[in-house]
Amino acid sequence: MPQLILSLPFVMVLIAYLVAVVTSNRRNKLCPMYRTAFWVTGVFCAVAAVAGPLADRARMDFTTHMLGHLFLGMAAPLLMVLAAPVTLILRSLNVSSARRFSLFLRSWPIRIISDPIVASTLNVGGLWVLYTTNLYTAMQQNMLLHMAVQIHVFFAGYLFTVSMISIDPTPHRTSFVYRAVVLVTALAGHGILSKTIYAKPPACVPAAEAETGGMLMYYGGDAIELLFIFILCLQWFIATRPRAKVDRG
Repeated sequence: MPQLILSLPFVMVLIAYLVAVVTSNRRNKLCPMYRTAFWVTGVFCAVAAVAGPLADRARMDFTTHMLGHLFLGMAAPLLMVLAAPVTLILRSLNVSSARRFSLFLRSWPIRIISDPIVASTLNVGGLWVLYTTNLYTAMQQNMLLHMAVQIHVFFAGYLFTVSMISIDPTPHRTSFVYRAVVLVTALAGHGILSKTIYAKPPACVPAAEAETGGMLMYYGGDAIELLFIFILCLQWFIATRPRAKVDRG
């Protein structure tokens, strides 16, 4: 039942995205196929982390748990953000509904939680709390707490990704310098945490599992973080290139 509860929202957003793609395409606002592929793959990564064999084994093996963390907290949010869901929603809604949705995106709560520092604190800070306190042990013993942690891992990862490299219209977008500084700091915090797990296992986690889990978090996280850095640098280059041409003119 917990796996069904955790996976059901992802199945629903998958269906909603596909319906929105059909609606947008009917209005001659074609949604690129690669974005749909990003969304489907991202949902698959998230569902694999919360339901099925991987999720079952993750409750008994820390290394598998860490693989699920990479899927749920890093890979799935990155793929789903690259699918540009906000753009698709705006294209699918009628004018009045799109305006109300835009007002919601401009609201002050969205401004606060989409700030890179707030999002990074929720994301990386939450992981430090999870693995350096008794929270990891508690979540393995309490199903409701386990579900709450999984939900937090995904939403914190999604917020962090949106705050850094969103390709959707973002009314509260911050400067590239600001995002780059916060990103480097957050990646350093993630890397240090993985080394801390390697050297000092979370409570009730065998040393061998903590070592392999820490290495998986470090090197697996590096692979995804390189994509973050590449996308942010690419967006920065594209945003500043026209200005450079104007200056030369």
